[in-house]
Amino acid sequence: MEANQNIKITIAGRPYRLSVKLEEEETVRKAADYVNQTILDYSKAFEYKDQQDLFAMIALQTSANSLRLEEERSFRNKDLEIKLSEIDEVLSSYLEK
Repeated sequence: MEANQNIKITIAGRPYRLSVKLEEEETVRKAADYVNQTILDYSKAFEYKDQQDLFAMIALQTSANSLRLEEERSFRNKDLEIKLSEIDEVLSSYLEK
């Protein structure tokens, strides 16, 4: 059974209580730090009237990055499958001799 831990994080000045797996706590805290830093960066770089605009831009940026990483991973997996297939063919032909 996986142990959960109650933690408190703050995003954009608002506290949130979460229950996370012990091994995920560091990742969640880093994600909160990333969101807070991105809010700060965006608010300095652009003029936004509403924090919702900042959140929308962060969601868009994070989603785009996630999709890009997924596409890269998919490409690497396909490339790896091709290379492993080629190695299998070479080994099979060698063992047949």
